[in-house]
Amino acid sequence: MKLLFIGDIVGEPGRRAVKTLLPKLRERHGLDFVIANGENSAGGSGITPRMAGEIFSAGVDVITSGDHLWDQKEVVELLANEKRFIRPINYPPGTPGQGSAIFDVRCSMLDVRCSIAVVNAQGRTFMPVLENPFLVVPPEIERLRQQTKIIFVDFHAEATSEKIAFARMLDGQVSAVVGTHTHVQTADEQILSGGTAYLTDAGFTGPHDGCLGREIEPVIKRFVTNMPQKFDVAKNRVLLHGAVMEIDQASGRAVKIQRLSESLHG
Repeated sequence: MKLLFIGDIVGEPGRRAVKTLLPKLRERHGLDFVIANGENSAGGSGITPRMAGEIFSAGVDVITSGDHLWDQKEVVELLANEKRFIRPINYPPGTPGQGSAIFDVRCSMLDVRCSIAVVNAQGRTFMPVLENPFLVVPPEIERLRQQTKIIFVDFHAEATSEKIAFARMLDGQVSAVVGTHTHVQTADEQILSGGTAYLTDAGFTGPHDGCLGREIEPVIKRFVTNMPQKFDVAKNRVLLHGAVMEIDQASGRAVKIQRLSESLHG
């Protein structure tokens, strides 16, 4: 299976990058399945049903989320009705939505149908406190492995150490663990000893001429004055960040992982 994960989509520029570049990436890499983190897709903060629809229409199969899940009130509709939208699994029981799901995929390399599970989890170090993902996720992985060997995990977390430890814990049990949240693409893509593809952070999809997708002047002013500022989404040097992975369908082990950085304007 050829899988693309797209790092945090930020605002209109990020959505435009996905719409424009994804068809070419599907063809170039022979992609079977596309996952994108969409928690910053609505004006740079949160997601709405309309923004999710735009991302799905661009060719994304599943959208994951993170700590900005609740920033747009309309997200409740997505949580209630959209099976292709996944929130962090370590919210308390009874929280609307789902933290994992299994999807049927046509794998073009062997021309067969196969299934993939997608899990979204959120870290706790320097983040809003949720249930402990180190305790919540392993039982869910065990449950999912009864149905499919191909499991992808988006770990939305701040601390590199937490991400590495989480991936090491799951090595050999899942096909891939890719980090999101920092918006800074790391250069440590690798396949761990147990066969799990790993990247600390996929980066972000959107304008890279500011600060993590936002206009730079208000960010600097906030640091200088400590006064609240409005952080508008930046506009220029739009890049799509992510990673392409190849997964062996029989074993669920990763064969290859490749970082991706594509410019909207060539």
